[in-house]
This record gives sequence, structure tokens and C-alpha cells, in this order.
Amino acid sequence: MAKKRIKPRPRPKARAKARSFSRTPAVENPEKVSPALVKQALSGSGGILRLAPTWVPRSFLMPGRRLKLHPADLYALGAQRGGIDERWFSSTTPAANEGAPWDEGLSYVVHGGKKVFTLREGINHEGERLIGGMLWERYQRWPVYSKFFDNFGPIPHHMHQNNAQAALVGQQGKPESYYFPPQLNATGNNFPYTFFGLEPGTTKQDVRRCLERWNEGDNGILNFSKAYRLQPGTGWLVPPCILHAPGSLVTYEPQWGSDVFGMYQSMVEGRAVPWELLVKDVPKERPSDLDYPVDQLVWDANIDPLFKDSHYLEPIATAGGDGHGARCIVYR
Repeated sequence: MAKKRIKPRPRPKARAKARSFSRTPAVENPEKVSPALVKQALSGSGGILRLAPTWVPRSFLMPGRRLKLHPADLYALGAQRGGIDERWFSSTTPAANEGAPWDEGLSYVVHGGKKVFTLREGINHEGERLIGGMLWERYQRWPVYSKFFDNFGPIPHHMHQNNAQAALVGQQGKPESYYFPPQLNATGNNFPYTFFGLEPGTTKQDVRRCLERWNEGDNGILNFSKAYRLQPGTGWLVPPCILHAPGSLVTYEPQWGSDVFGMYQSMVEGRAVPWELLVKDVPKERPSDLDYPVDQLVWDANIDPLFKDSHYLEPIATAGGDGHGARCIVYR
């Protein structure tokens, strides 16, 4: 009986590199550039700097796949770093991610086809010219940035410290706001609702007991909060020290130039949240003091029964005509 010859399978072709992820080459020392190069980039662009896309992963979240990033690039920084779910704009603020390179979160200026320096370094050299005398005199830096974040599901219930609390760890506080662009939210993904604050009647002891149960699975902190359905074309204002668990709409988020936070929820969608993310910005001498995270919360603001009245935002038309319009999406 003749043996049947088995043809070897052809080797799979190497996957083509995705083209949407920024692979613009950088100069060797983008934070050690000459003032002359910064002036050259400014004059060569007519004063309008072109910035490379700034992609940021979060290891504890799942990307929502709506930021127009090629699917093959969602884990371009490595699966251990997490999927890329954020794009930062005009940022001089590094991302506070474990294992991140020094420049993660920083925007780069592109000139002559290369990333020639970070926006932070450009402002160090030409601060007043780039951001105006008032901001430069007061902050000596570009103090804000914005981002798109896009997640398949919700973010853990967390807060951002105020200036006094953040100063204890050499940081600055972080107020922020949310706007849900209709253009990017044709689908709401897994959980288009956000928990804000705590239900009236919740006590500090209730929250402390949740933190005590951190390693027992879901610590139940969302049992003491209320979720609001998110509506594209609207937004929310979130001052420091207020708990919030953002939902799964693509969100445009103007905010202060800081990446301080504390996570108060031990599990989200069945995935464990590391304890280190609760105490990331807690003074080193108080990492296991459960009263400290509770005391960081502005209590009256978190249990406000009229929370929506003072935090929900709808755009305000500010101009129009000739087929154009302008709307203010962040105010108060």
C-alpha cells in the first residue's frame, strides 16, 4: 500500500506591523536639547507645534477599542504592562504606572520627521513664549493636560488627592472633568454607568470595613454608592477627594497635570485590584493605616444627596453662525 505523502504546512507569514501606533523615531536625548533646536522647531512650524500621539496603558483595565488604534497595537507595550486604553494630549505629566519608562505620558514635539524633544523640555526653554506669561509666572510649567480614555468596562471606585494631601508625597492634587463625545460613542461597551460618591447615611466605619476586606474578594464598596447612566454629549465635574468609578463610554477628560490617585475597590469585573493602588500616594509612614484613606475623602461632598445638581454638566452654546458653533463643556 503506497504511503500518502504529507506536505509540510507553510510557515505563517510574519504579521505586518500596525501602522497607527506612533513609531516616529526619537532623538537620543529628548530631554537634553539645545534652546536653538526648540527655537528652530517653533519657527519652522509657524509657532504651532506638531505633537506625536501619546499612548498610555493601564494594567488593571481592558481597552475599549474605540480610539482608532490598530488592534495589533493594543498591547504594543507588552501584555504585562496592560492594554493601551488612553491617549494623552499636550502632556508634560508622566504617567504613574509601575514599570513605565521615564517618558510614558509625555508628549513629544515632531520636527523633521523625528521626535526631537518632549513638550516639557520645550516649555522649560521657551515657557513664556509657549504658554503665556501669566501661566509661566505662576506655575513655571504647563499645569494641565487632557486625555481620551476608552475602556471595555468600568474603572475601580477611586479618588484623586487634593493639593495638601498630594504635597505629602511630592505631587499636586488633581481636579478633573468628563465629557462623552457622541462621535466616539456609537457603542457604550460593557457598563455605561458611573458610580459617584457615597449614598447618604454611609459612615466612615462602613468604608473602613470595606478596606479591611480587601483580600477577601469584592470588598463591597459599591454597595454604598450610586450609579448614574452616562449620556453622550454631556459630562461631569469631579473635584479632588470624591470617589468615582467611571463607566465604559469613551471620555474626554481635561484635568490638572498630575497622576495621583487611590483605588478603594478591591475587584472590578472579577479582576483583582492590587492593594498598592490604594496606597500609591499615601505617605510612606502610613501604608497600612486604614483610617488615612478614609480621612482623605471630603465626607460631606461624597454623601451629598443632591450630588448631581452640582456636578452634572450639559454643554453651553457660546457662539455660532456660518455653519459653525462652539460649546463650553467644562465650567464651574
